[in-house]
Amino acid sequence: MIERHHLEILSAVARRGSLTAAAETLHLTQSALSHSMRKLEQQLGTAVWIREGRQLRLTQSGEYLLSLAGRLLPQFEHAETLIGQLAKGQRGTLRIGMECHPCYQWLLKVVGPYLGHWPGVDVDVKQKFQFGGIGALFGYDIDMLVTPDPLHRPGLVFEPVFDYEQVLVVADSHPLAGAQWAEPNDLAKETLITYPVEIERLDVYARFLLPAHASPARHKTIETTDIMLQMVAAGRGVAALPRWLVAEYTNRMAVKPVQLGEQGIAKQIFLGVRERDQGVDYLKSFMAMARDVSWR
Repeated sequence: MIERHHLEILSAVARRGSLTAAAETLHLTQSALSHSMRKLEQQLGTAVWIREGRQLRLTQSGEYLLSLAGRLLPQFEHAETLIGQLAKGQRGTLRIGMECHPCYQWLLKVVGPYLGHWPGVDVDVKQKFQFGGIGALFGYDIDMLVTPDPLHRPGLVFEPVFDYEQVLVVADSHPLAGAQWAEPNDLAKETLITYPVEIERLDVYARFLLPAHASPARHKTIETTDIMLQMVAAGRGVAALPRWLVAEYTNRMAVKPVQLGEQGIAKQIFLGVRERDQGVDYLKSFMAMARDVSWR
């Protein structure tokens, strides 16, 4: 009973705010759109929306169908795009989602050679997801997720492709610059600069500060790596970043990496894909090339 065009109507009404605007978007007459939804309501035996003046208010059934539309319509669109590309002899587009702010520099090391190896595949990178990275994978908004903290779910597969160490970054003149490693309490008087990520997902908190019941004097967030490291070099705070990323900046900025704790913090970059897509050749190739990336 529920067909794709019903979901498209609900989605268009939710986006455009009225039946008239939705009809224009879908290139339908308003009467045809209304007739289609009335027929659906008769088949379902319940109302999908209720008119309140010129506005439409979704019922509980309508809200459920709108949620369904949010999950299914992207899959339809992705399938049509992919099949259309294949029909034209193209391989498609690899849509990569990022859950790792500093991973862009790493990703660039992979994308360049990859594009040369797969001339029929385009690459698109997304960072902001309506339902988070895992939801974006399930919802077909992306085809691959780059993350240092995979959430294993049925239907998804995550593979580690790159090992690295999370370190503290300090100015060359900082007292910790010559230390073998930093202790949690060393940050008690420091301004800790991080990317704008939830504290529970920051390793410097989850694996270094919180287990020791320690905290910095101040926590400041900055989105851009260059600005973050300029602040550190100017003595305005300390940061926690991958050692490989810090190595890219040490020749042009007065900063130094310091091991976090006596044991250090070992991390990995994971690539996640839908289980059903594991056999897609250009996805497999990207994973293989990602493992081969080397850092000086």
